[in-house]
Amino acid sequence: MATSNKLKVIKDYEKLTNDELEQIKLVYPRGYRKHLVDFTGIDGKKRKGLPIETADKYYLIRLTIEKAIYVIAEDDDYDNNGKLKPKVRAKLADKHDGEDFLDDYNSNDDNDFGDEVGDISIDDLEDDIEDTDGDTSDDISL
Repeated sequence: MATSNKLKVIKDYEKLTNDELEQIKLVYPRGYRKHLVDFTGIDGKKRKGLPIETADKYYLIRLTIEKAIYVIAEDDDYDNNGKLKPKVRAKLADKHDGEDFLDDYNSNDDNDFGDEVGDISIDDLEDDIEDTDGDTSDDISL
C-alpha cells in the first residue's frame, strides 16, 4: 500500500456504513485479526487498526483483536471457519464491481483465491488473543 501522499483517516468499526463493511469483507474474506496493524494514536497510546485504502485515502479501522474475532464469529456472512461464504462473496463482488480500489490498493493473501488456506475454527482463534498493555480505555468494547 502506497500511502505517502494520501490523507490518513482513523475510523471506529461501529461507524462504518453498510457499503464500507461490504467492501472490507471483500478485501478481507478470511477475517480481520491477522491483518491488524499497530499504530500510535494522537494520545501516544498503542492501538490496532485494519488498513484499507482508496484512491485518495488510507484508512485504519480501529479494531481490537478480540473485536475482530467476535465480529467474524457473529456475522452470518461468514462460515464457522471464519471465511466469507462463496454466495455472499459473489453477491458483494457483483455489487461493488465498479470499485477499482478494492483490487488496485488492497491486494493481500486472503483475497487471492488462487490457493485455499486450511480451515481454522473460530474457537481456535481465542489462543491468539493477547492483552498487550492492559489498558483498553480507548479500545472498542465488545
